[in-house]
Amino acid sequence: MLLSEIVETSAAVRSTRARSKKIATLADLLRDISPEDAPIAVSYLSGQPLQDRLGAGYATVYAVDEEPATEAALTLVEVDATLAELAATSGQGSKAAKAALVSTLFGRATTQEQDFLRGLILRNLRQGALEGVMADAVAEAIDADAGTVRRAAMLAGSLTTVATDALVNGAAALDAYGLEVGTPLQPMLAKTAESAESAIEALGESAVEWKLDGLRVQVHRDGDTVMVFTRNLNDITSRVPEIVAKARSLRVESVILDGEALIVGSDGTAEAFQDSMSRFGTDDNSRTLTPFYFDILHLDGTDLIDRPTLERRAALESAVPADQLVTIIVTGDPAEATAFYDEAVGAFHEGVVIKAAGAPYEAGRRGGAWVKVKPAHTLDLVILAAEWGSGRRQGWLSNLHLGAKDGDGYVMLGKTFKGLTDEMLGWQTERFLEIEDHREGHAVYLKPEIVYEIAFDGVQRSTRYPGGVALRFARVKGYREDKDPADADTIDDVRAVLERRSS
Repeated sequence: MLLSEIVETSAAVRSTRARSKKIATLADLLRDISPEDAPIAVSYLSGQPLQDRLGAGYATVYAVDEEPATEAALTLVEVDATLAELAATSGQGSKAAKAALVSTLFGRATTQEQDFLRGLILRNLRQGALEGVMADAVAEAIDADAGTVRRAAMLAGSLTTVATDALVNGAAALDAYGLEVGTPLQPMLAKTAESAESAIEALGESAVEWKLDGLRVQVHRDGDTVMVFTRNLNDITSRVPEIVAKARSLRVESVILDGEALIVGSDGTAEAFQDSMSRFGTDDNSRTLTPFYFDILHLDGTDLIDRPTLERRAALESAVPADQLVTIIVTGDPAEATAFYDEAVGAFHEGVVIKAAGAPYEAGRRGGAWVKVKPAHTLDLVILAAEWGSGRRQGWLSNLHLGAKDGDGYVMLGKTFKGLTDEMLGWQTERFLEIEDHREGHAVYLKPEIVYEIAFDGVQRSTRYPGGVALRFARVKGYREDKDPADADTIDDVRAVLERRSS
């Protein structure tokens, strides 16, 4: 299969908002696909290369200035082979070698293919064919139930694996996928609600749990064998011996647990996410990660994912000691849930997760049965620069550099493209070019004239930015036409948020 067929399909999917049309377009491509092309096509149309890490960033990709090919000739297999070589290139001289690989690949690509490859390599295609849409497209292509495809992908931990098997071997291949201890499955995710009160009113009686600011972990034990996975299904067993030891101490034969791992201070208070992440990123065991579990998916030969929330919680409490359990109440009272939320935030946790009492564990889905409630912080920040978008945002200035006042100047706190509507992208591209100061690579630096209201989940220490702090999960709420840069929040305002968390 030619890469151009994927590029054309991607463009068609991107050009429509109708989910049904996206699914039909993808299904048409997948119906007669070859076994060697299937995994590549599914992965690319889901917005990801097959390789976990390519080691090529904006500097490498946007430094390429190859004249595009006049005819489409690149095959999927050739592109995948090049990206595999890119991922495998390391050590001395690797930067130049990676640049040469990208240049050669782009030199064989048409203009449209070059644009697609930039987005693919940088993982920001944003073409509208995410995994949920792709799962439905695979189901339509093989005349199978979409829920069966999603469930098999959840149990296998990989839509690409399941989709390839089904496309090559037919719908019957889906029956072979079941829950296996030692094989990670995609975690269940939560939607967001404005308040605990509104969530309880929608869900009725629910389990309300503290939302800990830690690292999502999935722990598998089969006899003495323990494996620990991240929310992205990466195996981190060797890096968390303390979690492995606690799992081995449980009085069970086999179990799959879902929870959070974080550092707890001597006073029993959870430390900041950044501290836990710092420990997770090294082999330094001087600071211990403590697991806190909120769900159980398998226990001693019995799969529990289809059991209701409260039944799973009872099984969890039978298998795990209380000091390794997330704090919970069961209630249908909005006032009680709100008070519990206030208690969680007061203890410096992220908020709460509210789970419908009778819901199964819908792995890999952000369904309405789990709802998270977190406090919203906002700052009024100056836009220092914006980067040209790619994929669906090609031709628009998108990724924003956020700045707080620092004396007579501004200090950068991070970047975000989240929260921007198409209307806002169009407006800011035109407006930003009017106040352009200079360019560096794919970034357009601006005169400090525009203030945006930015929502964020927290502040963390940072050595990357000169102010020593960075925003977590920043997103745009809107343009503050009523504010001048002189009215923007200061770096001291930002540091105060961090200090409140640390005090």
